[in-house]
Amino acid sequence: MKNYTITVNGNVYDVTVEEGAGNGAAAAPAKAAAAPKAAPKAAPKAAGAGSVKIEAGAAGKVFKIEKKVGDAVKKGDAVLIVEAMKMEIPQVAPQDGTVASIDCTVGDAVEAGQVLATLN
Repeated sequence: MKNYTITVNGNVYDVTVEEGAGNGAAAAPAKAAAAPKAAPKAAPKAAGAGSVKIEAGAAGKVFKIEKKVGDAVKKGDAVLIVEAMKMEIPQVAPQDGTVASIDCTVGDAVEAGQVLATLN
């Protein structure tokens, strides 16, 4: 038997595969763990640089980044846009401030509540 760790759509699975008899017989089907383990999180890029967090409102993909670090923003300004279910959802500044960090890149898959940027 061989053990593998496989990641599918951000879910991590431990898989055990039994090897075939070596006579051309098909290998036994893989047995996936009953529940996915939490995927290890990559270290955020300068996360927490600012005191005000801008979090993803829904799971999706980062579609466009509207502002860059150092830009001044007013409450309600779009800092970046997340695409979810073919809708573009602006992630806006909750208050006036300056962009302290952008913690994602275009094309990143994000989960609801994930910190995408911070403000000072």
